[in-house]
Amino acid sequence: MRDVALAPPAVAPLTGGLADSVFEAADRDPTRPMLARRTDPASAVWEEVTAIELRDEVVDVAKGLIASGIAPGHRVAIMARTRYEWTVLCYALWTVGAEVVPVYPTSSRDQVEWILRDSGCVAVVVEDEQGVMTVGSVCASLPLLRHVWQLDAGALAELTGRGEVIPLATVDSMRRIVLPDSTAVIAYTSGTSGHAMGCALSHRNLAGPCDTLLAGWGHTAAPRGEQGSVLAFLPFSHVYGLMIQGLCVRGGLLMGHQADLSAEALSSALRSFRPTYLYAVPSVLEKIYKNFLRTAQQGGHGGLFERAAETARHFAAALERQRLGRGRGPAFDLRLQHALYERTVYRRLRAALGGRVRRATSGGSPLSRDLSLFYEGIGIYVHDGYGLTETAGGVTMQPLGREKSGTVGQALPGTEIRVADDGEILVRGPSVFQGYVGDEAATRAALRGGWLATGDLGQLDAEGYLTITGRKKDIIVTSSGKSVAPLALEQRLRMHPLIHQAVVVGDNRPCVGALITLDPEFLAHWRAALALQGEMREAREENALREEVARAVAAANSAVSPSESIRVFRVLPEPFDVTNGLLTPSMKLRRDEIVRHYASEIDAMYLSRRRPGRASAVNEPSNWDDSDSVFR
Repeated sequence: MRDVALAPPAVAPLTGGLADSVFEAADRDPTRPMLARRTDPASAVWEEVTAIELRDEVVDVAKGLIASGIAPGHRVAIMARTRYEWTVLCYALWTVGAEVVPVYPTSSRDQVEWILRDSGCVAVVVEDEQGVMTVGSVCASLPLLRHVWQLDAGALAELTGRGEVIPLATVDSMRRIVLPDSTAVIAYTSGTSGHAMGCALSHRNLAGPCDTLLAGWGHTAAPRGEQGSVLAFLPFSHVYGLMIQGLCVRGGLLMGHQADLSAEALSSALRSFRPTYLYAVPSVLEKIYKNFLRTAQQGGHGGLFERAAETARHFAAALERQRLGRGRGPAFDLRLQHALYERTVYRRLRAALGGRVRRATSGGSPLSRDLSLFYEGIGIYVHDGYGLTETAGGVTMQPLGREKSGTVGQALPGTEIRVADDGEILVRGPSVFQGYVGDEAATRAALRGGWLATGDLGQLDAEGYLTITGRKKDIIVTSSGKSVAPLALEQRLRMHPLIHQAVVVGDNRPCVGALITLDPEFLAHWRAALALQGEMREAREENALREEVARAVAAANSAVSPSESIRVFRVLPEPFDVTNGLLTPSMKLRRDEIVRHYASEIDAMYLSRRRPGRASAVNEPSNWDDSDSVFR
């Protein structure tokens, strides 16, 4: 068992609640821009909101909440996309000592009913009429629910008007009784199996990682003398999004809100807002990379981009060896080649992200080493972070000047990480949650002698760098007894531009298989570039597509042993999505549900690969081909 911990930094202890940071910022630097918003989502003009303007709006909404009967300890759900009002409401609720219950706006009726009932919410703020209808359909089973406010119908203005009779002294007195260990958020887990559980997170839990990161790494958010800026587009309904909000407000970073996550809208927002630091998830970073490649190919520069990307990865790997004391850095010819691509390719890629991003963080799931090296090579170092709902976000960070791609870095100062004998990651520290709401048995099972059993598998190297290898419950055991962690294979499959999603299967099967979905935008581009004409065009196109996917599978297999390699696969006609119940709202795969949903396709995938006359030996991997010919 390996155990790693770093000494805590000099961070001032929290004395009150999270809302204090809004009031302290207004006292310290009232004209400092804190938030940025657009009255028209299509506009390239961002209106800045200063610290004192933010504080005053938070106070006005807090007065309205008090007038509506919201009191300390009351739980209020926010069911909306990442938008300006979310932040104002969140800090107003914390100002009066209420507990925020984030709910994904895409949640189903049953999910909404469960969360509101389980948490005992007295009010809910929804975004639009659809949210009103969803909540309205379950109100009969929610006896504690007294208010439903709709943002698009002027909820903030309504609350402000209602609170005009409440004196400022009442707001101040309520804010000052909020203690660091008061519950701030009830964050429901994604619920990859069974009902989601509410994780109680205190003000101290949420502030701890933010303050530690700001103390040790805050200066990297922008060049010296400039205010850092972050475009918040990840959902505040997830603890990662809440952590980004906390970092910005507590660290004085300018935060813009982007609700629309379509590729076109996000790209436009990045170019107009021009953030200095990027927070994302691997799927977004993968999509950006594929968009770069597709755009280059459409312009007739696909070969140039691929050579530039390979050079970027080699250059970043050489830099990594140098900073870790394992090499001399990029050789002269590599530096020359990199400089050429900097002038012709890399700066244009950075311009597509606004032109000012130099560092980024990826979270939610592990980022592949190849993708991390690519971004570092083009001038944007991407730190792959690790954390979970039960730890209020961040647990690890890359030590400055000693970054190691392919790992999630080292434990944050003041946090301890231990890897148990079975490979499970255990965490202890100030950000570990208070427990699961109303479920003492689950809390006891998760907290073992003060250590949180994360359910994640990982490895600690001799220098304390943590590598995530998968989820404990996701390990596949084939019928021959071989244990396979699907994460590495799925990562490598998704690196192929045609592949959007991949789920490795094979429990109690003779070999490992994969369910694959295709990227619709890149598929359309690929078909246009193929430009097949004449008779049997569709059949020839399908054969070419099958061969291309088979090459992607072969490339993924090169990273594992033969017994772990994918021998069969099936390309599915539609992606895994939140709407079809196959993704969690935080974009994680619902593996059990996917296997159930596609049970017949999985059976057919394995049956189709039996070789005539060899049915008695189907348990031998050598009897299976490397691809599946069935596309539906």
